[in-house]
Amino acid sequence: MRRWASWLALCWMLCGLAAASPAPPDPAPAAASGPEILVMLHLPAPHLRADGYSGAGYRDDAGRQARQRIAAALAREHGMRLLEDWPMPALNVDCYRMRLAAGQDAAAVIAALARDRRVAWAQAIQEFTLQSGTGPAGDPLYRVQPAAAPWQLLQLRKTVTGRKVLVAVVDSGVDASHPDLAGQVALQENFVDGQSYVAEEHGTAVAGVIAARADNGIGIAGVAPEARLMALRACWQVDGATRCNSFTLAKALNYALQHHAQVINLSLSGPQDRLLQQLVAAAQARGIRVVGAIDPQRSDGGFPANSPGVFAVAADDAPAAAGLALLAPGRDIPTTMPGARWGLVSGSSYAAAHITGMLALLGQLKPQLAGAQLREGIVRSSGRAPLTGVDLCATIMRITGKCSCACPNPTDNLARTP
Repeated sequence: MRRWASWLALCWMLCGLAAASPAPPDPAPAAASGPEILVMLHLPAPHLRADGYSGAGYRDDAGRQARQRIAAALAREHGMRLLEDWPMPALNVDCYRMRLAAGQDAAAVIAALARDRRVAWAQAIQEFTLQSGTGPAGDPLYRVQPAAAPWQLLQLRKTVTGRKVLVAVVDSGVDASHPDLAGQVALQENFVDGQSYVAEEHGTAVAGVIAARADNGIGIAGVAPEARLMALRACWQVDGATRCNSFTLAKALNYALQHHAQVINLSLSGPQDRLLQQLVAAAQARGIRVVGAIDPQRSDGGFPANSPGVFAVAADDAPAAAGLALLAPGRDIPTTMPGARWGLVSGSSYAAAHITGMLALLGQLKPQLAGAQLREGIVRSSGRAPLTGVDLCATIMRITGKCSCACPNPTDNLARTP
């Protein structure tokens, strides 16, 4: 009888534990799908997190379970379905993805959640697009790189290569097995829901511009060929376009912060987004350089390029953006393509990748330089290299006092960036 009583007590205890830890809800059927939103719940202050909570390892601790119960209650109260959650310790919040019922007014639900003291904030999930122009074209192996001669990349490699600078490429999938990228990818993660990591054109092309291997007898050489890449797949290729959203991008940015990226490349654009804006600001507060591609279809350049402190970049054939952004090569750029191929690409995405490579070089030379000083040190070309917008050799000489290429006097006919 005592043994039977013990078993009965154990069963009651296990049932109680199961009730305290609700299973993750199933996705809503497609036919009943409404819009999706993100709901942020406050985390305790870092010094109060006795369970070792962090974004790198999302532990199944009591605090997390309590926040899950709050999120589940909010979903029930507002007729939503809880789909997924993700830690954002850089912002001191947990992020919950929820789907509204068909016909629900997302703005009304978000407004109601904003009045709830349990909620840090709520927002819509927004879409972002990558800033490529024309797609791959021309011969698979094209040896002429527009930045190679004006930026004197061959001469610069004698003294600076971006060695060990960690660059986060938040993009579509990168082909880490490409002959020009083999060994260049230090970390590879997938943040796209319901899909496995796949190599895609945009991410692979951006990665090649930044850090393709040099002196290997094939293909191209990246601007910073010894930088280390974090290939963070937050975007996906569909119907000839490449798209991302607030949640996938936020997860990738949070990962980049948690894993000590030194430069973050965002060759994409979209509307203002509170969650992403705060993550970009958190990155800048840690000294991380953030690069964004100008969207020529948006009067303000689009987010993140229009955010304070972001290195906004436009293609050098877009003079209308000259006063708003750095200019870099953005047309007919030879670069890496999935499947051991090379091709030509165009768009501000690839101009941004050039500036990311430049920042990796400067990160090797002056890793502790404040962002404002770095921005002040960038030199625009004026006549001598009209197709690149930035004079890389003069910039290195101004910032470091040294240059391994044929550097002009940085004060002659050159203008500082605004």
